[in-house]
Amino acid sequence: MQHSIREARLRPEFADMYPAIEPGIWLPATTVGQQLLLWHLAKAVAPQGERLMGEEHFEFRGGLLPAVRSGVRTRAGDH
Repeated sequence: MQHSIREARLRPEFADMYPAIEPGIWLPATTVGQQLLLWHLAKAVAPQGERLMGEEHFEFRGGLLPAVRSGVRTRAGDH
């Protein structure tokens, strides 16, 4: 099974909305998600939108290759 780690980075223009995340740095998406979840819980702030890391605020790369994805729920498959 070939795969790469899914990574996320915060877009700099949204840095003020996510003080727990340094903008412009690629990190494992699970790490970013954990940091955001802990920050939301500690500050009692509800996430904006349906996802913890919206595509408007974050960029993503990597993850499972398309040939390996069958049966795996993806953002494209959520619609």
